[in-house]
Amino acid sequence: MSDAHLNLIDGTWMPGDHLTENRNPSDLSDLVGHYAAATSGDVDRAVQAARAALPAWQAKGPLARADLLDRVARRIEVEAEEIGRMLAREEGKILSEAIAETRRAAQIFRFFGGEALRFPGEALASVRPGVDIQVTREPMGVIGLITPWNFPAAIPAWKLAPALAFGNAVLLKPAEMVPGTAHLLARIIHDEGCPPGIFNLVMGPGSVVGRAMVAHPDIAAISFTGSAQTGRMIARAGAEGMKKLQLEMGGKNPMLVMDDADLDLAVAACLNGAFFSTGQRCTASSRLIVQAGIHDAFVARLSAEMQALRVGPALDLASQIGPVVSAAQLQSNLDYVALARTEGCEVIGGERVDGPTDGHFQRPALFLNARNSMRVAREEIFGPCAAVIRVGDFDEALAVANDSDYGLSAGICTGSLKQARAFRHGARAGMVMVNLPTAGVDFHVPFGGTKGSSHGSREQGRQAVEFYTTTRTAYSFGG
Repeated sequence: MSDAHLNLIDGTWMPGDHLTENRNPSDLSDLVGHYAAATSGDVDRAVQAARAALPAWQAKGPLARADLLDRVARRIEVEAEEIGRMLAREEGKILSEAIAETRRAAQIFRFFGGEALRFPGEALASVRPGVDIQVTREPMGVIGLITPWNFPAAIPAWKLAPALAFGNAVLLKPAEMVPGTAHLLARIIHDEGCPPGIFNLVMGPGSVVGRAMVAHPDIAAISFTGSAQTGRMIARAGAEGMKKLQLEMGGKNPMLVMDDADLDLAVAACLNGAFFSTGQRCTASSRLIVQAGIHDAFVARLSAEMQALRVGPALDLASQIGPVVSAAQLQSNLDYVALARTEGCEVIGGERVDGPTDGHFQRPALFLNARNSMRVAREEIFGPCAAVIRVGDFDEALAVANDSDYGLSAGICTGSLKQARAFRHGARAGMVMVNLPTAGVDFHVPFGGTKGSSHGSREQGRQAVEFYTTTRTAYSFGG
């Protein structure tokens, strides 16, 4: 087929055993393209190519790696609108958000280009006379990267860039629903001179490609972002193979709104955190924990502004909320809306929307009168749905916030420095926001959570070196 997009293995574009369709969730009549599905044999070929290419890649030194990442960053910036349009077509993120995400990917590559030249190490004094000690960081080797559908530019970037910066070779398996954005990134990395075998794109289903990567004895580490269920499966299989693992697995993030909060600020933060990007963010504010004194005014304002959001096709510049990514995800969201009513919530919004095209459109939803024990307040929905939980005071709000199997991001809207400080210290989450949405983090700082949200060392920022390298301690005696 003329629109067939192939895997990249050892610097060569290669077909898999079949092609899969990639369709636009805003308009199912829009065929984005056909993408090759790799086999377990393709994974093995990519791993062997990566192993063979590693010595020469590492011998080039950090400047070659920094220069590559800088060239990639510049190309992404030049092609940001093209890549953003692809992202919007295949994932459903509105165009402005899709282009912003693409530009963030460029920022990530540029940041880690600098980190390649700041490769850390230390010299230590020995307790033995005449002995010197050097502790250096060494690349892990071949690393498997498994990325989700909700951020198809940024998340591959924040895994790929540090992996390459620190001298590793990689296999990237993007989510099966969004191969197009990853394919454009792969073309840029290839065209900008990445040596054959150092970067490999292996598209296809997780049950085949992901499973083969996790099981392969020559892949030293796996970085995964996706569902908690799949993350736990990878943890079990990866432990069996003694692999280094980095797992990001979602959240049920609380946003506290205290009586002394600025109402305009709180409504804006919750509207953004809960519903932008169609709520399809692991950092979304899915539990709005609101103090009784401000509850009614907050709900009235938030529900009015939520219902005024324009739901429509991702490429329509008037749209504020794009489609849900797939029919299966939309049905799951609608099932949770029905469950919220069954559990005793008053539901505002949440219904399926007939758009101007045949797509997966849903009105954002608020679940009022929710309790933290309800399934809709405990399970990650991954859609534009938020449960509102009324509390009496700060202590109750913090206890409800921490009563979750997840611990990724947590926020508070308050005018009290005392409450803000107590929340920063008391929230059991990897990222804490004060008077800001729970979603939205900078590219140069650590990303990750606690409890069921994350396993292994942090992503992004200077802390990324912890996962993508191992330490070597060298002793020498000078006589």
